[in-house]
Amino acid sequence: MERGEVHTKKSQYELQLEESKRNKQYFQRPPPNYPNHVPLHPIEKTALFAGSAIGAYLHPERNEFIVALGESTALTPFLKELRVQMLNDPIGRQILRERPNITSDSLDLKKLAELPEGTLGRSYVAWLEKEGVSPDTREPVRFIDDEELAFIFQRYRQCHDFYHTITGLPIVREGEIALKLFEFLNLKIPFAGMGALFAPIPIKSEQRSRLFDIYYPWAIKNSFSCKPLINVYWEKSMEKSIDELRKELGIEQPPDMRTLRKLARQERLQTVSR
Repeated sequence: MERGEVHTKKSQYELQLEESKRNKQYFQRPPPNYPNHVPLHPIEKTALFAGSAIGAYLHPERNEFIVALGESTALTPFLKELRVQMLNDPIGRQILRERPNITSDSLDLKKLAELPEGTLGRSYVAWLEKEGVSPDTREPVRFIDDEELAFIFQRYRQCHDFYHTITGLPIVREGEIALKLFEFLNLKIPFAGMGALFAPIPIKSEQRSRLFDIYYPWAIKNSFSCKPLINVYWEKSMEKSIDELRKELGIEQPPDMRTLRKLARQERLQTVSR
């Protein structure tokens, strides 16, 4: 038998077809791991981070940049550390097991509004109404590959309004920055740390001074005295006194930011009128 007779030489068409299949396999998006999941290749993740970081810095009011930046920086080691914290806590394990989803329907906002004054539930609804927001406006996680880690980040995202409620910090840029430092030090979420580091740069010097003099020291002190917020089952604490819950968690409420901003505005007007 002469050399080469056993193996039939592939035609140019067959070689091109194999190459096409290899390329298609490389660029084909993997199947999703959970509802709304969008699997990304490494280069796409890098592009998502770069684009959302620039967009969030230039246009912090645009939610799509904030959402994408949060997920693109939610690296697996940090989320795994949060999972360890949850697994080491009985309430955290319960949350992981039950997978609660915070919506207007699941919370029954009408029922919460009827709770006694001073309860977490009543305070939460009052805060939502005052700030003009809803638990239904939170975007679903899409770009985190592991299903359980995606739930943990979704839980952090959905509980953000409870952090506002318990601290009293408003939804203004200054309030969000203060809360981001608190979240970063308590939960070690990279996105929150980036917000605390870079977001104060473009704001007014008066606001920056208020952050550095009042709210950053408050955030540093309280983030370490407070138990990990990822292990709080907020839905089951609605009937608790919000003041008692703050004591239980180890949180001191900071000075009212809206009041301080109003006083500063009045002082400026008085100075101008003189």
